[in-house]
Amino acid sequence: MRVSSVKTAAFLCTIAVLSACTDQSPAPMGPTVEASHNRASSSPSLVSPVWQATAATHVAGASFSPLAGARAYGLLGVAQYWAVQRADDAARHHGRSKRETERGAVAGASAVVLTYLFPAAAQTFEDLVNEQSNAGPGQPHPSFARGEAIGRAVGAEIVTRAQADGFNSPFTGTIPTGPGLWISNTTPATIAGGQLPAATPWFLRSQSQFRSATPPVFGSAAFTTELQEIRQISDTRTAEQTQIAAFWALNAGTPTASGFWLQVATDNINSHGSSEREATHLYALASATMYDAVIGCWDAKQTYWYIRPWQADPVITTTAAVGKPNHPSYPSGHSCVSSSGAEVISTFFPRKRAQLEAMVTEAGLSRMYGGIHYRFDIEAGQTLGRSVARFAIRADARGHSVLNADEDDHKHHGHNH
Repeated sequence: MRVSSVKTAAFLCTIAVLSACTDQSPAPMGPTVEASHNRASSSPSLVSPVWQATAATHVAGASFSPLAGARAYGLLGVAQYWAVQRADDAARHHGRSKRETERGAVAGASAVVLTYLFPAAAQTFEDLVNEQSNAGPGQPHPSFARGEAIGRAVGAEIVTRAQADGFNSPFTGTIPTGPGLWISNTTPATIAGGQLPAATPWFLRSQSQFRSATPPVFGSAAFTTELQEIRQISDTRTAEQTQIAAFWALNAGTPTASGFWLQVATDNINSHGSSEREATHLYALASATMYDAVIGCWDAKQTYWYIRPWQADPVITTTAAVGKPNHPSYPSGHSCVSSSGAEVISTFFPRKRAQLEAMVTEAGLSRMYGGIHYRFDIEAGQTLGRSVARFAIRADARGHSVLNADEDDHKHHGHNH
């Protein structure tokens, strides 16, 4: 079902405000932070959203690919949440002492992880830690320093994991050729994200756990119908469709799609007066889930190697903002990310579910408007993303997952502690 098109300005307002809408059917077991809404006026300023925004700025400034961005946010989010959990375990008091311990923990963990990802900006991150240590009344609170030490140790653990997570391994597979198969943009042939099916996920038991079903056979009636839909869009593309495609492009040089959805999370965290622990929990679960959805998506892409619409019909044009991604069509990575991120955010803020789902629909349509995906790419991506999210949400709700800072149960899945 198509949702009505939304102009960019209105959409930005939607993202910033996400006004309450009717409750939908409840999500799978999981936390909700909506109950904290009444604390908004008295809640101390959080540091985790500041570090998330700092990460988004550097992801954009360093022109990280959407894939590298998804990995970066996962590393940061999990580090922040681990740090807060360990800080809470170490805190002897409540009130300001506990808050300062948590703030220090988030700052220390974030600085270490971001320095690993953006080494040239190391001093910028250290300056931010110092600024946050002095943010309270009087001299730096001793609890901040204790938390910072805890956070830096956590950050070092996450960096160790990152160094062995396979993301930077070279692609060693073979790109197949033939009728109906995707054609690389480069000579010799390369594939963006080719290494992802061998990368280490956070929650998934295997990269193929939620592999998409077989897409329509190339040349079949079902395929032809779907291809004709994209050709029709290409032939009659409106200014509004072009604008929506551009708004959702979120390519390198932006915070990327994962960063976009984490900003949606931040807007809700701010409007609901969430605690540092609640905020970092949401960031960790959302970012780790989106990265797992990317891994699962690329497993499917490299199972089917499906031809892009503009390759199947050379008359189809793509929009300048979207471009021509250098990886197979099926399923849509953008929809894998959007649906998984929105599912997690909806679990924390269930009254936003309908609005978030409308945004996921719009994001999917934007890729059709851009000429780069068939409708079945979008639908498969949304199915995969939601499946990954529901699996991660259930694991998190049971309390036995990689998000538990001192949980060893996940080791048998091959995840590093």
